[in-house]
Amino acid sequence: MAKESKRRAEPSNERHFVSIDNLEYNTQRDHLLISEYGRNVQKMIKHTINIEDREVRNKAAQTIVNVMAYLNPSVRELVDYKHKLWDHLFILSDFKLDVDSPFPMPEKEKVNAKPKRVEYPASKIRYKYYGKVMEDMIRKIAEMEEGQRKEQITQNLANFMKMSYLTWNKDTVDDSTIVGHLEELSKGSLKLHESARLNHTAEILAMNKEKMMRENAAKNKLKNKRKVRKK
Repeated sequence: MAKESKRRAEPSNERHFVSIDNLEYNTQRDHLLISEYGRNVQKMIKHTINIEDREVRNKAAQTIVNVMAYLNPSVRELVDYKHKLWDHLFILSDFKLDVDSPFPMPEKEKVNAKPKRVEYPASKIRYKYYGKVMEDMIRKIAEMEEGQRKEQITQNLANFMKMSYLTWNKDTVDDSTIVGHLEELSKGSLKLHESARLNHTAEILAMNKEKMMRENAAKNKLKNKRKVRKK
C-alpha cells in the first residue's frame, strides 16, 4: 500500500501541450466599432441578428441595450440617453438588426458621413503682437461717430496696444511707434488727441510682471493639487 502511494506521488515525465487551434487573435476578429461597449456586446448583437423569432429578438435587443447602459454609465448623463443607446445598437449591428425599436434607425449615410472641412482663416495679420481681434476692434472704433467717447476709447485702445507690444517684445517702445501703428491699421481714421498721454512703459512692464507671477502661481497650485490626488 505504501509502495503504491509512493508511486503515485512521483512526478510524471509526461509533457502536456496546450492546443492553439482555438486561440483567437485581434487581427482575426471583427473591427471594434465602439470600444466603450467591448467586443462581447458586439458578439451578442451579431448573434441577435440571426435570431429568427422576432419576439425573442426584440427581448434580446432590449437586454443588450440595458447592458450597454451599465457598461457606459457616462451616456446616462445625456437627456436622451436611451435614444443614443439604441442608435449605438444599430451602428454596432452595421444597421442589419431588425427589431421593434422605440426610436427610428439612424441613416447609415448620415452616420458615416465625413464632417465638412473647416477652412482656416486666410486673412493676414499685419502685426502679430496685436492679433486679429485688435485689428477688428480698430476697424469697428473707426466707424464710430466723432466725439469725446470715441477719443476716450481710442486712447484706451492705444494703451492696450502698447501693453500688447511690451508683452510680446519685452522691451521699451516709444509712444510714437504705437500712434503710428494705430493710424496705419485704421487707415488714418484714428488719431490720438494732442493732450492724450499713454501709460508709462515702466508701469506697463510692472503690470505684465505681476500678471505673469499670478499665472505661474495658479499653475503651480494646480500642479500641487494633481500631485496630492495621485498620492
